[in-house]
Amino acid sequence: MSSPQDPRSPHGSDHGAPRWPDGWEDDGSGLDETRERPALWLPDSGHALPAAPVEDPAEPPSGGKHRAPGPAAVGAPLSGDAATGELALGDLGAVGDPRAEARAADREADREADREADREAGAGGGGKRAGERAAERSVDAGVLGSSAVMAAGTIVSRLSGYVRGILLVAALGLELHAELFTIGNTIPNMVYILLAGGVFNAVLVPQLVRAMKNDDDGGEAYINRIVTLSVLFLGTVTVLLVIAAPWVMSIYLDDAFDAPELAAQRESAIDFARYCLPQVFFYGMFVLVGQILNSRRRFGPMMWAPIANNVISVAVLTIYLLVFGPVARSEQDSAFTAGQELLLGLGSTLGIVAQLAILVPYLRKAGVSLRPRFDFLGTGLGRTLKLAVWTIGFVIVNQVAYTVVVRLASSGAAGGALNEEVGTGYTVYSQAFLIMMVPHSVVTVSLTTAILPRLSAAAANHDLAAMGTTIAQTLRTALAFVVPTLAFVVVSADELANIIWGYGAARETFGVIVPSLVLFAPALVLFTIHYLMLRGFYALEQTRRVFFIQCVIAAVNIGMAVLLVRRANLYDTAPALVLAYGTAYAVGAALSYVVLSRTLGGLHTGRTLGFLARLMVAVVIGSAVAWVVRLQALDLLPDEPGKLAAGGLLAAVGLLYLAVVLLLARLLRVREVNDVVSTVVRRVRR
Repeated sequence: MSSPQDPRSPHGSDHGAPRWPDGWEDDGSGLDETRERPALWLPDSGHALPAAPVEDPAEPPSGGKHRAPGPAAVGAPLSGDAATGELALGDLGAVGDPRAEARAADREADREADREADREAGAGGGGKRAGERAAERSVDAGVLGSSAVMAAGTIVSRLSGYVRGILLVAALGLELHAELFTIGNTIPNMVYILLAGGVFNAVLVPQLVRAMKNDDDGGEAYINRIVTLSVLFLGTVTVLLVIAAPWVMSIYLDDAFDAPELAAQRESAIDFARYCLPQVFFYGMFVLVGQILNSRRRFGPMMWAPIANNVISVAVLTIYLLVFGPVARSEQDSAFTAGQELLLGLGSTLGIVAQLAILVPYLRKAGVSLRPRFDFLGTGLGRTLKLAVWTIGFVIVNQVAYTVVVRLASSGAAGGALNEEVGTGYTVYSQAFLIMMVPHSVVTVSLTTAILPRLSAAAANHDLAAMGTTIAQTLRTALAFVVPTLAFVVVSADELANIIWGYGAARETFGVIVPSLVLFAPALVLFTIHYLMLRGFYALEQTRRVFFIQCVIAAVNIGMAVLLVRRANLYDTAPALVLAYGTAYAVGAALSYVVLSRTLGGLHTGRTLGFLARLMVAVVIGSAVAWVVRLQALDLLPDEPGKLAAGGLLAAVGLLYLAVVLLLARLLRVREVNDVVSTVVRRVRR
């Protein structure tokens, strides 16, 4: 079933027909109507993270086929870690990410696209296909409007996570003291994703959906089997992990922690791991129960449960500040007391327990009755596991890269403590990433969620030209917001760091995060490009191709991280890792763009480059004006401006920057910027 528009075909017309790039073979997962596809699902966010929309296979788009999983950000911090309810490897992530409304909107759009296609087919094909018509239009008010609704939900769900991050830094600072808890509390997320995340999402969930649709009992027996199996597997793994906590931590902690001077600090990190590793069990069950509910059209609980987790985390940190107070400047390399470990460790785990507990009552309301079943043989899991091998490999590659990043990051804080100087590590890296991912989380993820029905429809119709147009339009719209926003962060990084983190224990040291903020700006622009390119590969269900691209990114990230950290001083450890991240995604963005462009027969590169040139003129001039005005204003302020002064300066410079960029965008006819502004204005007026 091959045609010039068929993405599996290396043939076609001589005039721009898409071909597989040289050296890349069809992985057999292209659009083949005659073969049953692997039904794959992977939490995608991110947050890391960090993270990205969670693909729910409960309602497969485009003729009953499931979309493939989304990308993971290699080397990105787990954005939000345990206390946010997000298992985000940067963009991988957010198991339990509260975006059910977005997924519900996505499914409804899919159904409407299918209905429209059926109506047109019934009319004899007398009009343009829905996907083709959508591809011919700009990213119009419909997509932007849907994205705005999703963005609002994302903002609400993340605010409590940001408050949690601010309180954490205020209580523990940004040096080794904070590193002990941050890494210890992050390990459960990483271990869960490595040991169970890929299996749960790529194997169990698709089988669950299939059983609910095809079995006479609506999948009840199968649900009971996988819940029983999951409890046994996760329970056993969790117990073993808690027992092996010292060995587990030795993987993630630099050898500097073996120094006798840091023996107490190492024990604190291990204690935190013991308190937090039980989260592996509750995270896994949360994902499974949440997907059972989603498959029964109960989307709300999984959306709100992580917010409850954040509320508990905020309460725990507030109690910690009231009882123990912020760590003194002279003790920011010290270990924790037993009472501090108990409160922070168990408090973090309590939030994940509550996150699961909120979902359980809804099972009965959804008509699910759980009973233990041990007849696991003959359920078809082996076949699905074989089909999902590339997705599981994808997870493993990302986790290996991320483990290297965390271990290298820990060397900065530990080395700083040993040498009695300030060193930056994973806490600085992850906090900077968490804030810098806001534009991506609010805009890019929402835009891509809104266009997924179009991509699915175009892929089902083998309409590669429509796919290319849609992706190119979405890329320009996302960059129209992301580039100016991140450029302003570069201009105002000092004031932002002061306002966000300059409290309590970090009142005097918040400046250490500024270099990482600045370096993350270009890195996340490159990540945005890569992220959007992968949407095209997933619409075509080319999971093997994505796996190999991600292997390249992981290899570059690991190599550059090792090289740069070895050459950096302790203070620059976190910035060196950010630079490695940016380098990896420069390679990844270029590779994924070129490969997808060749696959689809073009991505309107000329138009996109023209758009970027005009946008950069507006952004560079706006940044220069804002920078000059900022310097002039700083001369009128004290050497260390307070929060009110910093906030006033940030607001004034921000308004000026916004006015200059918008004016120039209008003069230069950067239509995508004007579209974004129009959408925001309409939402505000409502």
